[in-house]
Amino acid sequence: MNRASDTPTATPGEHGQRALAARLDWNLIRTYLVVAEELSFSRAAARLFVTQPAVSQAIKRLQAQLGYTLIRRRGPRISLTTAGEEVYRIAGGVFAEVSSLEMPASRVADQIVGRVKLLTVSRVHSARYNAFLVDFHRRHPRVELEVEVMRGHDLLLALRQNTASLGLGLCRVETKTIERRLIIPQRYALFCGRPHRLYAHDDVDIQTLLHEDLVTFTGDQLGDTLSPLTLFRENHEFQGRLAASSSNLEEVCRLIICGYGIGFLPEGAFRKEIENGMLRKLPPPDGLADVDIHLLWNSDRPMRAAEAVFRDELLAAFEGD
Repeated sequence: MNRASDTPTATPGEHGQRALAARLDWNLIRTYLVVAEELSFSRAAARLFVTQPAVSQAIKRLQAQLGYTLIRRRGPRISLTTAGEEVYRIAGGVFAEVSSLEMPASRVADQIVGRVKLLTVSRVHSARYNAFLVDFHRRHPRVELEVEVMRGHDLLLALRQNTASLGLGLCRVETKTIERRLIIPQRYALFCGRPHRLYAHDDVDIQTLLHEDLVTFTGDQLGDTLSPLTLFRENHEFQGRLAASSSNLEEVCRLIICGYGIGFLPEGAFRKEIENGMLRKLPPPDGLADVDIHLLWNSDRPMRAAEAVFRDELLAAFEGD
């Protein structure tokens, strides 16, 4: 007669889960998390300090261990399958929990561990934003912050594609799935550089500017993030030739300073150049249009702890502005 065992009998499913946990290589999971965040084998390889073939092989091995496809490739672009999204969600949570084991339980403020990828337009000029970054790093030193600069249109596209946590950018109108909160008001005005013929003229008015060569943004077109500038140009019937353009704000400023034409710039971001006489503000005296900087995020993308803390504390830092 057999004696019943005191140990509960595991179900076949439980045996399978335990076997998977025992044989699973967690280095492969870590590689997968980076690939899922970057949506690029080459960028993931750069972050992990390994070769791109090594990353590809790691993903193949992980898919073989799990028994299903995680990543879908279409030429140079990759995306996550439904199963891949679920593995990313679960594995990300597991890694966050494991990372927190090394933290002293008594230091609650330091227990936020994780990574925040922040996309931003260039020349975000704000002493309060700088102060926030100093304070956030002091209170959460184990949060890794990655900042990537890009033009406004690409920033919105990247957020919609879930390739980043948060963005600081231009979003003039409401956009589906994108949450926005005003952070830094910006007023754009017209400027010319010292080599320009209007720099030394005292009696410059809007009529004088109508046929001047223009320096503008490659994204400055109707319906784009900088369209208030285009609308102003259309309403005042500017007829000037397009002399130069760039998608980069720094380069637009450089071209204006070098005398290629008159152009639109946010006043606050280039205060030093104005004070040093490299730029001269042109009419109208109250500027052209408001193109404000917003904190942006995808409402459909679940936020991890570090991302949510960064967002909430940044909003709190600007509360009331």
